[in-house]
Amino acid sequence: MPKMKTKSSAKKRFTVTGTGKLKRKHAFKSHILTKKSTKQKRNLTQSGLVHKSDTPNIKTQLGI
Repeated sequence: MPKMKTKSSAKKRFTVTGTGKLKRKHAFKSHILTKKSTKQKRNLTQSGLVHKSDTPNIKTQLGI
């Protein structure tokens, strides 16, 4: 049986924390920042966690 490949897109976007949760970055922070408030841009800089309903799908893509 061949080895299971990980999805390169998921590998670049998600990291696994020590407790097994998945860490992600917020979207909408790459361009068109002039119309966004300073507070919104500051909050988008921080990382977030993947919702628990999406976690099994992403873990499958990562080969975990």
